[in-house]
Formats: sequence, C-alpha cells, structure tokens
Amino acid sequence: QVQPVESGGGLVQPGGSLRLSCAAPGSIFSIYAMGWYRQAPGNKRELVATITTGGRSNYVDSVKGRFTISRDNAKNMVYLQMNSLKPEDTAIYYCNGVLTSGQSVGNWGQGTQVTVSS
Repeated sequence: QVQPVESGGGLVQPGGSLRLSCAAPGSIFSIYAMGWYRQAPGNKRELVATITTGGRSNYVDSVKGRFTISRDNAKNMVYLQMNSLKPEDTAIYYCNGVLTSGQSVGNWGQGTQVTVSS
C-alpha cells in the first residue's frame, strides 16, 4: 500500500535545527491538507502542524514560532523546518493527510526519529 516516506531526523543539541521531509502519496497530497504528527514514548500521537492545499498553516502552541511547515505542490513534498529545538521535541515524526477535524487520512509511514539531547 502507498504510504508517506519521512526523512531528515537525527540527533541534535538543544537549540539546534532540523528540516524534515515527507514524500506524500499523490492521491492524498493533491486533495487534503497535510500535517506533521509526532509521537513520544508513552504518549499518544499528536498533530503539531498543518498546511492546506492553498498553503495556509497552523501550529500547536508548543511549536509556534519555532516550526515552519511548507509544501511543494509540484513534487508532492511536505517539509517541517524545526528551529530552537527542545528536549521535549524528541519523538518520532510522521506526515499524513489531515481532515479539518484533525483526523488523519491514509496509511502511516515509518516516521523519522528526532532526538534533542546534549
């Protein structure tokens, strides 16, 4: 089954930056808003950023001013620029289509691990 492919994670010190990339299935990307989710150990998966097909973005309060979501409609790619990273940002990050309710659309990919630690 077709699923998103996330990349760009890694180990970074607090205050550092990472840029995540997601190659999304065209059937999802062309129709739905896209979102970045994250799941830390022992926690539920949470939606942290969304971007509509028209480019309007929204963020959860904990990442506002630090994370920027973007999309390249010609390449079916979604990005998450993460600056001023904190240890509490440590999680596996996933992308997926997202409905206005916040519910995800489509299959989940493998995700990409982000670890913020000194």
